[in-house]
Amino acid sequence: MSPYGRPTRMDDVYKVINVADDASFRLNMDYFTFHHSTNRTFGKKFIDLFGEPRVHDSVFYTPTTHPNQDHPQWDSATAQRNQYYADIASSIQKVTEETMLKMVQYAYEQTGSENLCMAGGVALNSVANGRIMREGPFKNVYIQPAAGDAGGALGAALYAYHVLLGKPRTFMMDSAYWGKSYTHDEIKTAIGEYGYKYEYSDDVDKLASCMVDDMLGKKVIALYQGRFEWGPRALGNRSIMADPRGPEMKSIVNERIKFREPFRPFAPVVLEERADEFWEDLGEHSVKYPYRYMLAVARTKPGVGHKIQAVNHEGSGRIQTVRREWNPLYYRSIELFGEATGVPVLLNTSFNLRGEPIVTTPSNALNTFTKSDIDTLYMDGFIVRKNGSNGQG
Repeated sequence: MSPYGRPTRMDDVYKVINVADDASFRLNMDYFTFHHSTNRTFGKKFIDLFGEPRVHDSVFYTPTTHPNQDHPQWDSATAQRNQYYADIASSIQKVTEETMLKMVQYAYEQTGSENLCMAGGVALNSVANGRIMREGPFKNVYIQPAAGDAGGALGAALYAYHVLLGKPRTFMMDSAYWGKSYTHDEIKTAIGEYGYKYEYSDDVDKLASCMVDDMLGKKVIALYQGRFEWGPRALGNRSIMADPRGPEMKSIVNERIKFREPFRPFAPVVLEERADEFWEDLGEHSVKYPYRYMLAVARTKPGVGHKIQAVNHEGSGRIQTVRREWNPLYYRSIELFGEATGVPVLLNTSFNLRGEPIVTTPSNALNTFTKSDIDTLYMDGFIVRKNGSNGQG
């Protein structure tokens, strides 16, 4: 919501939070009730300042999201009301960015360290992370891919292993593929239960070539392979993928597959070695961890946005960089798409429908495939098409 607003209410936001010179902060509890109420987190004073809350899950669009006012749901009063909420969201986002920048700068002044590790749910704020990487003083920035509450389990395990048991640190997390995987027998059984026919290949080049042919034909595909991702981002093992070049693909994936508003943004995935052709100020951070895990927003370079219109969100993108050794099939599909089009970038979004978690089991994947307009599902070498007319079964 915040990208479609203007940060016109920052002064009001600073009435409810006081940020000290050392970046420590205190909430003005006159505005909140979460510490004593089980029904609402904010009180009358908060409503007097910001207005009545937006109805949860109500339709959202603004004059910015639909500048031509040609959407069938268009209503001027609704658009203006949503603009009001978008401006509040934008103001909160800006205050968050300023506070985070102030916090990391203070940490640098106190320690002199050029290495920054971030954790906690706010460390998933990719816009703020991008600013820290561009404007902060750090040479290395690391954000664990499940930086929110789920990461607490990993932190507890590592603390017990290294601190309580005294085991040396030898492991480096180079990828986020740490979830459960499923066998070919389990996948075949699930395909049979859904009544689909399939083709099978274990040839990476052949599979990648089929994927690219589909996407060049304006089809939307899903890639389901190996162990699912640790963290909230789909990074090529539970992903929906499409051609990023034309603006129409954003609407197609939003409306026919994700079943959500047509203006919602999508993330680009790019070959790591070619990321700086499309996004600026990456510097040494282009090969650092936040971009591997889709945890930082980068600004699109002038003159290239028209090449990636489906993933160029207000002149920026929450990019994912990928190397061949991390994910050979994912990498090869992007590489072949780049060879065919000159654009080594694909649209990547999580393999799920609106309001549902990312798919985990083969049955989850086939259910989402069946209920949406995804054209082809690639499942660990099994190729499943909607018409069900190919292969064996």
